[in-house]
Amino acid sequence: MMTNYQNYYFCLANLDFMKIAKGSIRFSRKNKQNFFSTLNKRVNAYFKDNNLRKTGNWKLHLKTVILITLFVTPYVLLLSLDLSQLVKLGLCVLLGFGMAGIGMNVMHEGNHGSYSRYGWVNKIMGGAIYILAGNVFNWKVQHNVLHHSFTNIHGHDEDLEAGTLIRFSKHAKWRAFHRFQHLYFIILYGLLTLRWVITTDFIQLKRYLKLNLSYKKKTSPTREWLVLVLSKTFYVALWIVLPMLVLDLAWWKILIGFVVMHYTAGIILSVVFQLAHVTTNTDMPLPSTTGSMKNTWAIHQLFTTGNFAPKNRFINWFTGGLNHQIEHHIFPYISHIHYKNIGKIVKKTALEFDLPYNEFKTFGAAYYSHYELLKSLAKKPNLAT
Repeated sequence: MMTNYQNYYFCLANLDFMKIAKGSIRFSRKNKQNFFSTLNKRVNAYFKDNNLRKTGNWKLHLKTVILITLFVTPYVLLLSLDLSQLVKLGLCVLLGFGMAGIGMNVMHEGNHGSYSRYGWVNKIMGGAIYILAGNVFNWKVQHNVLHHSFTNIHGHDEDLEAGTLIRFSKHAKWRAFHRFQHLYFIILYGLLTLRWVITTDFIQLKRYLKLNLSYKKKTSPTREWLVLVLSKTFYVALWIVLPMLVLDLAWWKILIGFVVMHYTAGIILSVVFQLAHVTTNTDMPLPSTTGSMKNTWAIHQLFTTGNFAPKNRFINWFTGGLNHQIEHHIFPYISHIHYKNIGKIVKKTALEFDLPYNEFKTFGAAYYSHYELLKSLAKKPNLAT
């Protein structure tokens, strides 16, 4: 098991996070069924019997080339050719698809250490987040440490936080405007990466450093702030200043293109992430007053995570296997190119041990379930059924 994730001490942030045992969540160590040890042996045997590495291979490398091409080509065309404004807008949409694809396949795997067996390669690929307006330090703390350790635990998994505008959990405070959230949620989803550009990274870095949260043994606040400021400056120069200097367009038209690119990526990334955890099929358990969880970490992942469209070839390819979230959460150090095959092992083992294996056959079914959950959470708690 990835016990390194669980060994991070979680100092509770200053939102509406619960105050529990100095911020430490403890998963049960009682596993009479030996589910994970059995599953782990079977998955390891699969890789050994087939003489495979758990990291990416040529399939992932080829996909990387394709996605980077999808991302870079529209940008070069925008800057070099005299195109109609409608075509330019279409290229901005393509940029958004390329941006999301790189995020889900290249950046995500690199920062999980599953892209390559070589650490330096993972570091480079993980660094792709900087050309997507993000920050490695913040992403690893929020995603690798908090989300993967405390999946769907309100007040601990920041992926359940959307400010106050969307209520993802019955444990979150209800506000009057939430009654319409199932109507406006998709509009807000498009703002995900735009928030990275403007506010999120600065707010997160300040909070994480203050709470001494990190994914590594030694953290230099000065270095992290310097990296953040320099990377944001470079990003703005590349995507806003340079186009303003090169293109014969009004500044506001360039900003519209920038927003369209990010809005496209934001909707794709938000929907993919939410369909894996925020549906009517997934649990959102709370710890006891002492910070103890009912299940072991691995079994907790089965209750709080779900797959969707597992047989859809395009979704499997484009989302970087994020539609196989069960496999990803139990084995985050294994590349997504293996999820389809080890998914059969995970599903079989879970059912043998009478444990849940949440799965939607289609994207539409998962999306509808997400919508239904948001609709139910839109009701005032004392009126909800």
